[in-house]
Amino acid sequence: MAKVEVNHKKYEGIRFDIEDESVILVDILETIPYEYVGKDTMVTIPTTEFTSVCPWSGLPDFADIIISYIPNEDLVEMKSLKYYLTSYRNVGIYQEHATNKMKEDLVDLLKPKYLKIVATWNARGGLGTEVVVEYKQD
Repeated sequence: MAKVEVNHKKYEGIRFDIEDESVILVDILETIPYEYVGKDTMVTIPTTEFTSVCPWSGLPDFADIIISYIPNEDLVEMKSLKYYLTSYRNVGIYQEHATNKMKEDLVDLLKPKYLKIVATWNARGGLGTEVVVEYKQD
């Protein structure tokens, strides 16, 4: 088989638009009252549509996200959560940082008894990543 010459120089300098964390729509998040205060109900919200981008290349990072929490007095309003998660779409952020930012923003919003986020990131270069973050009320 003949050796094929490939010119990789065409890839040098290619970058896609990358936004910083300031575009994440934290202020869009809303709550609704939890009517069963004192009852420990686990709320689990899965999504397979989360996307951010690699801060170096701008190429997309896809993740399955599972948000689980025990509410204290508030529930997250789902439409606001969808807009919040979608606002990460062009943000250049490490996978571990994105998962922790979600945790911080949701804890600040909800002040839950417990919150856990499991982010299973699609493999890049043969390596997948699972990031698990938890919060427990003192």
